[in-house]
Amino acid sequence: MLDLNDFFYFVQVVDRAGFTAAGRMLRMPKSTLSHRIQKLEAELGVRLLNRSSRRFAMTDAGQEFYRHAVAMLQDAELAESAIRHRLSEPIGTIRCTAAMATMQFALSDILADFLKRYPKVNVVAHAVDRNVDIVGENYDVTIRAHSDPLPDSTLVQRVLAPAPWLLFAGAAYLDATKAPQTPEDLKNHSSMFMMRAGVAPVWRLRPARAAEEERVVPLSPRLMCDDMITLKQAAIAGLGIVALPGYVCRDDVRSGALRQVLPAWLAGDSTLTALIPYRQGLLPSVRVFIDYLSAELPKRVLL
Repeated sequence: MLDLNDFFYFVQVVDRAGFTAAGRMLRMPKSTLSHRIQKLEAELGVRLLNRSSRRFAMTDAGQEFYRHAVAMLQDAELAESAIRHRLSEPIGTIRCTAAMATMQFALSDILADFLKRYPKVNVVAHAVDRNVDIVGENYDVTIRAHSDPLPDSTLVQRVLAPAPWLLFAGAAYLDATKAPQTPEDLKNHSSMFMMRAGVAPVWRLRPARAAEEERVVPLSPRLMCDDMITLKQAAIAGLGIVALPGYVCRDDVRSGALRQVLPAWLAGDSTLTALIPYRQGLLPSVRVFIDYLSAELPKRVLL
């Protein structure tokens, strides 16, 4: 492949009508510059310049090569300018992914507000209930909701917000029964359970503030399901009490369709964490996106 620097040298020689003027501008010896052009001609297998002590002109082949060389250098300048501009302000497309429930209940409003604030940024958001290969599938960031520590990897982790699991029940269900006052009262109530591999149907409740011991509540769920939305709708329909992340039920609590049960107790710990492929060279668009999530998510996950 031709040395692209020689394209630049050739254009400078032509634009300044000779090696002496071009060498002076480039701060390069005339002999070195002449050698580079001769090498370029040898690699192309054609003479580009007719030169003598009195005359300097391009050949027909030189004129055609000059037109393409100028166009190439202009494209190179545009490419450099575009990247430097991208690095100076948030601009371009961000590809992100999160689980369905996280996308729908925690991120949807935030994404809309973020795009309004940064009009030169676009977002491609994929909602998928699987652990994606961030690097292999070309994502800039993924948002993970997790109860256990994430596995060690080369990915950079940034904790965005705590997202505790709470107990909820439909308003009609609680109106028709005596609402539980203590964890022990839960044994007298219908329950539903978020089904996960290797996790027994048990609630491990701990006080939100007081230093009381954890209470273990074995369950005989009327409904076990691995879909949060289905469980939430079943709770609204009055089938019993369910443990879900607070942000999943936030709007329904505000509308009155759901009520929190035993608000002084937590039914599990969870965290929303951003994973990015690398720390260095992060584009401003991705950086402000993660900063925005870090600032806004803690507000959105609270009841």
